[in-house]
Amino acid sequence: MSAVGIERIGVWPGTLTLRMEDLCAARGHDPANVRGQMLIDERSLNPLWEDPVTMAVNAAEGMLDDADREAIELLIVASESGVDQEKPLSTWVQRYLRLTPHCRNLEVKHACYGGTAGLQLAAHWIASGLGRGKKALVIATDQSRMHLGQPWEYVMGASAAAVLVSAEPRLVELEPGRSGYWTNEVSDLTRPTSRVETGNSETSLVSYLDALENAFDHYLTRVPEAADYEAYFRRHVYHAPFGGMTFRAHKALLRRVRAASKAEALASFEERTLPSLCHVRRLGGTYSASTFVGLLGLLESGGDLRAGDRLSVFSYGSGSCAEFYGVRVAEGARETARRAGAGALLDARRPVTVAEYEDVERRRTERVDEGDYDVPLDDPWFERAYAGRRRLVFLGMRDFYRRYGWSHD
Repeated sequence: MSAVGIERIGVWPGTLTLRMEDLCAARGHDPANVRGQMLIDERSLNPLWEDPVTMAVNAAEGMLDDADREAIELLIVASESGVDQEKPLSTWVQRYLRLTPHCRNLEVKHACYGGTAGLQLAAHWIASGLGRGKKALVIATDQSRMHLGQPWEYVMGASAAAVLVSAEPRLVELEPGRSGYWTNEVSDLTRPTSRVETGNSETSLVSYLDALENAFDHYLTRVPEAADYEAYFRRHVYHAPFGGMTFRAHKALLRRVRAASKAEALASFEERTLPSLCHVRRLGGTYSASTFVGLLGLLESGGDLRAGDRLSVFSYGSGSCAEFYGVRVAEGARETARRAGAGALLDARRPVTVAEYEDVERRRTERVDEGDYDVPLDDPWFERAYAGRRRLVFLGMRDFYRRYGWSHD
């Protein structure tokens, strides 16, 4: 079997950001809890002219060249923020990324696991050799619903990550068939309507850790040499509903292989996992994209990683399904990761006040089920951050049909 893995990752963090200090001050909440315990410094926020479709396209647009577009014959878009109950996001994405018509495309949904499911499907197709010389594009794109004043408001966010999968891995090489997975029906988090995002956070956290341990145990039946967890893997990436959850995850697995005090677990976490949060903690909730954003951040900041080093990756999706797998660092991975420019995109966002954030969330929610409206573009921020930059934007609805256009048009 030929090599297969991730060639490049592109990220779109939106162009607005809300600082957690500001939100905590407005809500009377201790910022030390959000920043120090939950490991969230700020969150991304979409202006009204961005949605999951535009984020998906903007994450991949600058990453692909004409040769990539010609080679891509499988497009998978993972989202729990679907904009239509029938028409898949992937059809818009295929159109606006100018992929060839000879491209299978589909939208998949499994909460925060959907992106990893898409990655594994794509990798196994590439590894089969049936699409020799072809590539797959997997994009995870999500935005939170409105949660003003709720206790979990601090973990919301928006972003997209685009993952190019091929037989020429330049970031990491995957190991098809060497995965552990675990599925267990649980009603922890749900989006029962176009406006509602709810559930039981405690149930979700317990389910996450249960799925982690069981997926890891399944992995060991296939890769028994990984029982020495610390020796087998150099670094670890965990799904991050919020950054602090990754410490709980790391502590849980670490204690399965050795007795570790809280201080020892924290030291191990800071060395082996914390670098993966360099971008995540600036985005807030990234849903299915979190493992890809974490992997990108780890490769970018992990200066001591070498080609061939093995990293563990864990993905969890409410409902639930989870997967634990390993990847190996490719030659030149750090330079490839840096070319994604995630840090620069994060730095370019405009900080908004709490009042501005609340206004955007309310106006988006008011329009979510309307079928005829125009998105106002007479905003100084649109002129500054979008006009002339070839970024896809959402223009509004006509008779319930969504309209999109490029910001230079």
